[in-house]
Amino acid sequence: MNANSNEQYRSTSLWWDTLPDELVGTSRSALTETRTADVCIVGAGYTGLWTAYYLSQSHPELDIVILESEVAGFGASGRNGGWVSAYFPTSLETVAKTSSREAAVSLQHMFFDTVQEVGRVAQAEGIDCHYERGGTVSLARTPVQLARAREDIDYHRSWGFGEEHYQLLSADEARERVGATDVLGGTFSPHCAAIHPARLARGLANVVERQGVTIYEHTKVTSFEPGVVRTDHGYVKAKKIVRATEAWTSQLPGHDRDVIPVYSLMLATEPLPQDFWDEVGIVGRETFGDQRHLIIYGQRTQDNRFAFGGRGAPYHYGSEIRPEFDRDQNVFTGLWEVLTEMFPSLSGHIVTHNWGGPLGIPRDWYPSVGFDAATGIGWGGGYVGDGVASANLAGHTLADLLTGARTERTALPWANRKSPKWEPEPFRWIGVNAGLRTMSAADAEEARTGKPSRRAQLLSPLLGGH
Repeated sequence: MNANSNEQYRSTSLWWDTLPDELVGTSRSALTETRTADVCIVGAGYTGLWTAYYLSQSHPELDIVILESEVAGFGASGRNGGWVSAYFPTSLETVAKTSSREAAVSLQHMFFDTVQEVGRVAQAEGIDCHYERGGTVSLARTPVQLARAREDIDYHRSWGFGEEHYQLLSADEARERVGATDVLGGTFSPHCAAIHPARLARGLANVVERQGVTIYEHTKVTSFEPGVVRTDHGYVKAKKIVRATEAWTSQLPGHDRDVIPVYSLMLATEPLPQDFWDEVGIVGRETFGDQRHLIIYGQRTQDNRFAFGGRGAPYHYGSEIRPEFDRDQNVFTGLWEVLTEMFPSLSGHIVTHNWGGPLGIPRDWYPSVGFDAATGIGWGGGYVGDGVASANLAGHTLADLLTGARTERTALPWANRKSPKWEPEPFRWIGVNAGLRTMSAADAEEARTGKPSRRAQLLSPLLGGH
């Protein structure tokens, strides 16, 4: 291993560990001097990379610099569940309250289109990210969950979304797609694709470099203000600056209450034999979860593993982010118990990878993207764990906003809005962890009583639910 090797990042996730050597590559140079640029982007994850991609495509004359504290794709972009999902974490009612019903519906339709846009760019640019648009299945495995699935379909019908967007599945239809235990029905949407997320992030970094963008790695941004970004090595003078740091936003001076970093953890199995998949299905690589309150999410990878994750890890006091928080054995054990309960024929197979990382949650569960022309500072993030598609649309929108273009994207209701700040400690630590415990207890309560959890219903509007 040479001094510049990125091999140490293979332990970050299954996705990094299964990258081809040419995508792991070696580290790019760090910033070592003062330099100028037209646009300086802080963060080489999906948001920063997509912003650079669309900006350099529409305005190739611009000098664009990206600063990254680790390496491109180190954060959530290289660790997530691999869902290019049209899910938006804020309810349509909440979106409509500050815009209009038509604007809320337009936002959702734009997310539908974005799922395909990611695949289009990957194909056009030769990024082999294992993109397969098999849709997504949310299983109903108890009577309470089945009632919730029906309510979900009724809800979307009331907003004008038909069978081509959301379908109610019978027990047989749901089992045919995802052969889990105790399936009573479910919902299906075609607006989701499974990918290998680190292949997308690393491939996109190579593409933007070929377009003339400069990426500095191992360059930690210590602060920024209008016109200048300071790092631990030097600084960049730029008229326009984009903050694209997602969960790590909370580590920047003056931004500690913009979002909170909440951990989501995952596991992956060894590649599973064909007779297992003959039983279980998922032949279109549909992504899947169920209607429980504490989120779970899974996919069948291109090399026939399960990659499966969920929430439940605690929020750490003071929005602290540490490498040791990426792994929590209690959560990993719980995830394996859920997965083997859903698919008992996993018995005898092994888990090869455990990993995790923080995602960014704004106070109102409402992602946003924006640019302040007066200060020259833009931002995008707060995706609440559904950032693969969101970051693409955010980057495309930021490219429009930074160049003054008026497009259908810049008119969307998440553009140029800001969420309220999170409460100071210890209030947010108490509140967030109480919420996590409530959702976990709600699932146990529903399993025990067979009735919807009243506590979860009361808390859902605070978490962006409808």
